[in-house]
Amino acid sequence: MPKPKYMSWDIEPPIIKFVDHVLEHAIAHRASDAHFETFTGSVAIRLRVDGVLQELPAPDRHLGDAIISRIKTLAHLDLAEKRLPQDGHIEKTYLGRTVDFRVSTLPTQYGESVVLRILDKNSWHFDLDKMGISGDILTKIRENLQTGSGILLTTGPTGSGKTTTLYSALREINNEETKILTIEDPVEYEVDGIVQVNVRDELGLSFERALRAFLRHDPDKILLGELRDSITAKIAIQAALTGHLVLGTLHTNDAPGAVTRLIDMGIEPFLISDTLRGILAQRLLRKICENCKKASIDKSIAIKYPELVDSKHYIGHGCQKCNNTGYSGRFGIYEWLDINGKIKQAIRDMGSLESLQKISMAQGLVPLKAQAITAVKNGQTSIQELDKV
Repeated sequence: MPKPKYMSWDIEPPIIKFVDHVLEHAIAHRASDAHFETFTGSVAIRLRVDGVLQELPAPDRHLGDAIISRIKTLAHLDLAEKRLPQDGHIEKTYLGRTVDFRVSTLPTQYGESVVLRILDKNSWHFDLDKMGISGDILTKIRENLQTGSGILLTTGPTGSGKTTTLYSALREINNEETKILTIEDPVEYEVDGIVQVNVRDELGLSFERALRAFLRHDPDKILLGELRDSITAKIAIQAALTGHLVLGTLHTNDAPGAVTRLIDMGIEPFLISDTLRGILAQRLLRKICENCKKASIDKSIAIKYPELVDSKHYIGHGCQKCNNTGYSGRFGIYEWLDINGKIKQAIRDMGSLESLQKISMAQGLVPLKAQAITAVKNGQTSIQELDKV
């Protein structure tokens, strides 16, 4: 990332102005996170843009503590507490837009490090129609959102857009006739009309305790930030069996893998087949910058993907518009596993992951890897991005 014009370390700017400039720079470049890291002889500032960290020019090490203190002051954190992690919040107005920063501090060997999750309310697009999901999958999702009970899951690694997908789904069913409760760690998007609960383990408010309380609050739909263990999974199953629609996430590589993960958690196969309605697996891939996009003549990097050896592929050479990264923005790829008759029977029979994948592909599931390879052939993304799938 090129050095911003206002970031000149030749003249030490006031710390207040410096921190403001970094935060504004992060917003302007669509960063999702800003990292301030302290080391023995240096301070590193890195922004996560389109899922990849990019480093900014480093300030002098002796300014590190003052920078961290300024951020903690903005987030109303205890300046004297440097031995324990702290969480806070900053709200900033930038070009007429309200931006939230979720602040988390971490004591390290050489001082405190801070990460700010950047939530630009003006950039929230909770619209299933604008996420790049194919029409047949959208139809299945919407059909299941209207069901009275069951479990819908999204799967994928951290940063694959699962929470955005779930909130886009909730937006479609959020109305005065529907009681929606969410339990998250933390709540990332505040939405009118939805009762949202933050996990507070230090106070005893765990996923398990909140979910048990939810069932006494007459909900219609429940969003569970993550089925993180057997206890939360079993309560989600119980909620589905008692007439609630539960939306949640799992960390698995593909949609069929979510089934085997639930079995590994100790959930009985017959309960999974009776309650699970569908699973959406997803990834976010970086788009090649159209301004500096060129065909690549290097065929060696395609060797690990035989489908691409004889195909043309593209790379972004880097330009001012893409901050010399070669990429600009991201797009989603999705696979949907419909829990129908054959899949239900395979689950009850405790079929292997390979057998579930085979059945689902026979019924029309297009694997994420195959979709990513098609995107490379179409010039949307690079071969390097395939390693994320």
